[in-house]
Amino acid sequence: MSHIFDILNERGYIEQITHENELRELLSKGSVPFYIGFDPTADSLHIGHFVSSMVMSHMQKAGHKPIILIGGGTVCIGDPSGKTDMRQVMTREIIDSNVEKFKEQLSRFVSFEGDNAAITVNNADWLLDLNFIEFMQQIGSLFSVNRMLAAECYKKRMDTGLTFFELGYMLLQSYDFLHLHEKYGCKLQLGGNDQWSNIIGGVDLIRKVGHSDSFGLTFKLLTTKEGVKMGKTEKGALWLDPAKTSPYDFYQYWRNIADDDVRNVLSLLTFLPMEEIDRLSSLEDQEINEAKKIAAFEITKLIHGEEEALKASEASEALFGAGSNLDNMPTVELDTKDISILDAIVKVGIAPSKGQARTLITQGGISLNDEKIDDMNYMLSDKDFTEGHAILRKGKKVYFKLIEMSELEKFFKKT
Repeated sequence: MSHIFDILNERGYIEQITHENELRELLSKGSVPFYIGFDPTADSLHIGHFVSSMVMSHMQKAGHKPIILIGGGTVCIGDPSGKTDMRQVMTREIIDSNVEKFKEQLSRFVSFEGDNAAITVNNADWLLDLNFIEFMQQIGSLFSVNRMLAAECYKKRMDTGLTFFELGYMLLQSYDFLHLHEKYGCKLQLGGNDQWSNIIGGVDLIRKVGHSDSFGLTFKLLTTKEGVKMGKTEKGALWLDPAKTSPYDFYQYWRNIADDDVRNVLSLLTFLPMEEIDRLSSLEDQEINEAKKIAAFEITKLIHGEEEALKASEASEALFGAGSNLDNMPTVELDTKDISILDAIVKVGIAPSKGQARTLITQGGISLNDEKIDDMNYMLSDKDFTEGHAILRKGKKVYFKLIEMSELEKFFKKT
């Protein structure tokens, strides 16, 4: 079996490492407990967490033990990395609810059974009851404020105002690593490249208190070739929860990536062998679309399962290929077929208001059953539902199937 270090490097994950030679040797000796942190700021993971989850999966498959740290304590402060404003404090009830949803989603990437079974810990269990004076004496005294303020995560906040509350985030995350080192023998912290300063803080803290077996590694953030973070859509973030981003929309996002991003996406977000990735990413012109379809299917399968990935693929082919099955297209039920085009656009979520819906029509961006709409006052009617449904489209890639709600559904909706 290839060394995990070589696997991660070949696929393009690794960005920065502490003590590279020592870490490589450690990873070759046997199972190494490692941790990745997830702050439960929302009720679902999103694409920003995808690379972390993939790295965790690769590590476990190579025999190493994942520790999934849920930041139930640190989320009360908020990591200032990449932020321009202070995060809103969350209640413990919301945090606990989000933690449970994270566990379910992460189970698609790691196993919680076996010799190197993943475990989940919540740093609220040891952070919320800390004695402030003791913590500052034992931990705070080992950190240089001058060095902390030179870190990129804090420099960006100096102009807008950095609170002491946020300044403490690095101390707490570093303490997390120390706690996991002492309790679980955790040797390695992994994280996105924006976590480099915090990770170094933890590595240094463990070494300052007398240990020499702490290491840190960051991986690349998921970006386009131009350096723009991937995962942003017209509807907002690309979530891993199907209730927040449908499998169809999820599939379509990856189906429509730029040609230059195919190799990066296949390497970081699928388990396809590198030989196949080399072949797919070398395709040109129209053939590169086949690589995009494979990428979309493999990524959607990882998150939503093979059945949903197949449905999304079939729906996509029905719209853009030679298929004919529209069953899996995003579907919206209308109370009545007699609805204005403006109301329909807002109803399906193509635009948040009638004003923006008018703008889309003016720009020629709205079609109904493949006929461009240019009348602001157009009313849908029976003639638009000749096959039991109408297809509302924005541009070339956003489609919705409109159907009329049944009389029985209308009855229960009223009651």
